[in-house]
Amino acid sequence: MPELPEVESVRLGLDRWVVGRTVEAVDVLHPRSIRRHLSGSGDFSGRLAGRKITATARRGKYMWLTLDSGDALLAHLGMSGQLLVQPPERADEKHLRVRMRFDDGGTELRFVDQRTFGHLMVEPLVSDDADAEVPGAVRHIALDPLDPSFDGDVFAGVLRRRRTEIKRALLDQSLISGIGNIYADESLWRARLHWARATGGLQRRQVADLLEHVRAVLGEALAEGGTSFDGLYVNVNGESGYFERGLKAYGRVGLPCERCQTPIRRDAFMNRSSFSCPKCQPRPRSARVSATPR
Repeated sequence: MPELPEVESVRLGLDRWVVGRTVEAVDVLHPRSIRRHLSGSGDFSGRLAGRKITATARRGKYMWLTLDSGDALLAHLGMSGQLLVQPPERADEKHLRVRMRFDDGGTELRFVDQRTFGHLMVEPLVSDDADAEVPGAVRHIALDPLDPSFDGDVFAGVLRRRRTEIKRALLDQSLISGIGNIYADESLWRARLHWARATGGLQRRQVADLLEHVRAVLGEALAEGGTSFDGLYVNVNGESGYFERGLKAYGRVGLPCERCQTPIRRDAFMNRSSFSCPKCQPRPRSARVSATPR
């Protein structure tokens, strides 16, 4: 699933290609893609038609287009969602779900989603606890570590009071947003912390060090356009990201750790996988995990 770098790469493209333009019409080609817009496709299209896009924004894995009506078009890409800027004459994509046309007759915005796990919805902007204007559906989403308002000291205090594993905490979007499986593993590898390490036993300096690595990993991935494995994630121009070449832990089971040459281990984790170095990231004695060394 796209994480912060991938979503931010898409947002940056939208900021360039659609801000300042006025929506002429919207075609909903698959109702599942707007399933969370409970008023239906007619209301969805009607609240977008004639509206000018004034800005783009993002929080964690969510992004939205701000409209001059005070509403926002909120997008979550799910596992395979793509927001593509295409010429009107370009043939429709096989999995095209929603089309947005603009009154200038130029490029159109297309929501393409093979697995239809992503979604779009229109809703009013509201003020959240940080006095930011956000769609109501993301009020519960925490600030991400690249947000200027993110407070590392507050995060450290809350994290150390939790009774959970460090990776579970990193994936908790109500605590810190934008981090998924890939970048959690990469950050923990750099911080030399095992994913099952208890948050309550972490020292503040360890949390600060981890946050530094999280920000570095996210920043480097963003500079490479994100991480693409199967071609489902692309930016608005249909281009893949290249951070896969810089991965140190995720997906590298059996390959040598770049620090100590010990083969990377894969553990079962929340119906997914965690990748770590057995030597650099020693497993806590209390952890019960299922390892797959090959």
